[in-house]
Amino acid sequence: MSLSYELYDVVQMKKPHACGENRWWIIRMGMDIRLKCLGCQHSVLLPRAKCDRAIRKILEHREGNHVD
Repeated sequence: MSLSYELYDVVQMKKPHACGENRWWIIRMGMDIRLKCLGCQHSVLLPRAKCDRAIRKILEHREGNHVD
C-alpha cells in the first residue's frame, strides 16, 4: 500500500520522535524527504523508500508553507 503524501502535508509516523511527538510536517520532497517534528521543530532527512515505510497515515493536507 502506497500513501500519496505531498509537500506540506502533516503525517503520522509509526514510531514517535524522542520528544514524544509522532506528527511530522513534510517540508522538502525529492529523492530524500525532509520532515519537521511538530513537537520540538527538529528536522530530519530520510530517503524516500525509508519514509514510505515509516509513514502510518496522512493527517492533514496543507496548502502553502506554514504550520499553525
